[in-house]
This record gives sequence, C-alpha cells and structure tokens, in this order.
Amino acid sequence: MSTIRNVCVYCGSGPGTDPRFVEAAMGFGALLAKHGVGLVYGGGTVGLMGAIASSVIAKGGKVVGVIPEFLASREHPNRDVSELIVTRDMHERKRIMFERSDAFVALPGGIGTLEELVEQLTWAQLGRHRKPILAANIAGFWDPLCVLLEHMNSLAFIHTAAQVNLLVVDKVEDILPKLRAAARPVAEAEKFMEAGTAERM
Repeated sequence: MSTIRNVCVYCGSGPGTDPRFVEAAMGFGALLAKHGVGLVYGGGTVGLMGAIASSVIAKGGKVVGVIPEFLASREHPNRDVSELIVTRDMHERKRIMFERSDAFVALPGGIGTLEELVEQLTWAQLGRHRKPILAANIAGFWDPLCVLLEHMNSLAFIHTAAQVNLLVVDKVEDILPKLRAAARPVAEAEKFMEAGTAERM
C-alpha cells in the first residue's frame, strides 16, 4: 500500500488575475502542513509558488524547493525552505521533483505548469509510474484541458488500454483525500521508474 508523504505541486510563477488562485495555494499549503505532508515545488518566492511555500512554512511544514540555476534571478530562490536544491537544468529539476514526490498536483499556472502536468500524465500512460496526478480545478481553470482530453478520447487518440487517469477536484479540501484514495491500491514499488528512466525521457 502506498502512502502520501510528499506532494509535488506545479503552479504559476505569477499570481494570476483571480484572487481565488492565491487563496487556493495558501489554503492547500496550510492543509499540507496540518496533515504532515511535505511540499515539493519549484523553489521560487513569486506567484502561486511563493504563496504555497510561504503557507506551508508559516504552519511549520516541510518544504523542498528545486530550482535550476538559470531561473534563480527570475523566480528568486526561497531561502526559508527546509531544503533548497539548485539544479543544472530543467531535466535535473524534473527528475528530482519526481523522485522526491508521492503524488502530483497542478494548481493554476502557465505553459510551464501545463507542460509539467502533461509530462506526468504521459509517463503514467506509458506505464512508467503509478503515482496519482491531480488537477486542482480552482474556479474552473482546468476545464479547457478536461474538455480537450475528452475530445482526444472520443476520437480514439487516447486508447482504452492506456487511459489518462487525471484526478480533478474543485476545492483544495478535497485534494489530499482524493490522492490518498488513489494511492491506496498502489504498491510502493510501482510508484517508481526504473533507474535512469526519468533522465532518458
């Protein structure tokens, strides 16, 4: 049986125009700390990234920030985290974030957030891991993606044997229960790729 010890959160380096996005990031951060679940995130102090990390830290929770060298001047590394890892590039960042996490959550964000979410869905669809992947659909932010996935499925571009299992919730209070329910039947060994796979993909 798999447990959720650390959650990787993908989210925007900006706050967005809807105040509910920042509220959700801060609310989920508080819930992670309350339940003793660590946060693994992009390492910055700006936008939704900064909001969720600050919230976890303020509540006494554990935070691991992972940031590549070239983004340090733009996203301002958070020196208050439990552990700050500066990587050589995005590939190393993604590998470390994957290895340190038991599940993945996408809050609202931009192209980078979308790319990270879709990458995890792709790896799972290819059978490389079975860690839960969830879209926090705050204020309907991920509705267009959900519609697109349904469209792909209806046109048989997503095959029955390799369905995309994207969990979706509308409220941050539902994230951890949904992740735990999805992780429960997964054996610990099934969560991980073979050694070196993440680097090659």
